[in-house]
Amino acid sequence: MNTTSDSVTPPAPPRMLEWIQKNLFNGWLNSALTLIALVFLYFVVVSSARWAFFTADWRPVTTAPLLFLVGQYPREQLWRPGLSMLLSTFMIGISWGIWPRYLKAFSIFLVVLLAGMAIVPLETPTITLGIRAAFLAASLLIYAGYLLGRSKFVNARLAVMLWTVIAVLISLVLLPGIPKSSALPSVPTTAWGGLLITLLLAIGGILLSFPIGVLLALGRRSSLPVVKVFSILFIEVIRGVPLVTILFMFSVILALFLPAESRIDRILRALMGMVVFSAAYTAENVRGGLQAIPPGQVEAAKALGLNGFQTTTLIVLPQALRLVIPAIVGQFISLFKDTTLVVIVGINDLLGVGNSVLKLSPEFFRLQMEVYLFIAAIFWVFSYFMSYASLQLEKSLGVGER
Repeated sequence: MNTTSDSVTPPAPPRMLEWIQKNLFNGWLNSALTLIALVFLYFVVVSSARWAFFTADWRPVTTAPLLFLVGQYPREQLWRPGLSMLLSTFMIGISWGIWPRYLKAFSIFLVVLLAGMAIVPLETPTITLGIRAAFLAASLLIYAGYLLGRSKFVNARLAVMLWTVIAVLISLVLLPGIPKSSALPSVPTTAWGGLLITLLLAIGGILLSFPIGVLLALGRRSSLPVVKVFSILFIEVIRGVPLVTILFMFSVILALFLPAESRIDRILRALMGMVVFSAAYTAENVRGGLQAIPPGQVEAAKALGLNGFQTTTLIVLPQALRLVIPAIVGQFISLFKDTTLVVIVGINDLLGVGNSVLKLSPEFFRLQMEVYLFIAAIFWVFSYFMSYASLQLEKSLGVGER
């Protein structure tokens, strides 16, 4: 008997009342726990909202919002981080159009946030009309990029190439400037700060540590003794040392061994420390995925005539990375939050700027709760959307299902 797909109808989703009764009130114990949880959530939400809108004093945040965004970046050169923001948001929109499943929620949130920053009145002269126009233009560029990403003129490969070019342009030319140039004068990294530093360290650390971690994981399983011993020593030594120690080594001790005329920039030194630390942990996550691949996969690849490099890159490594997506994304989220440790070596990231703002006025010192909650909310938003994108990627690849 043949059954066509038209005759098979999926079950209708349960109605809201049926779902509530089945999951929340399907017994006296479950009903009691549901009522207690609702009462608790009510008081928590009401109390939190009352404190946030009527009791809390957000002046440390609203008085100097640019400090939280770019630190002490010269105000006459603000067009450069502004242009960087416009280019980035346009590319986010293109990426949304190409990969809507992973970036739709974050892109919509960013559109609302940027539009809100453009129209919400703040009692500060630093947020000029031009800055508000830049925020509004950024929100519109996300949608424009989305329309372009959905068209046939841009594909995934081109989007990756554009991201690479724009990232190099922003990080190496636009923000730091060109020495002895009047159009793009050099801006020392000591003037950088806030969210700008946090995102540069996080994105740079993630993009650089991942391929290094993959190579270390492959090296640890290599049959070459020198490569295997080096990978094992690197991974075990770095994983046995706290990140704070590694940051001190790269930021302080490394600078002592280099001549003054060839010293590496302080932000680059901090980035190097974070990349080394994250690469060691990423390597162990990837190695766990490599060990989970059955030996029969390798034997089947050899039977098909594939060499060792082809077997690793086409058969083993894609399956291993698919298995450890949650662990790798968890490591990236941890790296993003660990950027706050650079404040110990004198870099004013988002947390460092928050500490500095509290010292602007004696009245602000008692408002630490507001400042730290604001910073925590920013980290939570980025961490949540990274986790959400990871979950969508797992669903699309069928992790845990097949």
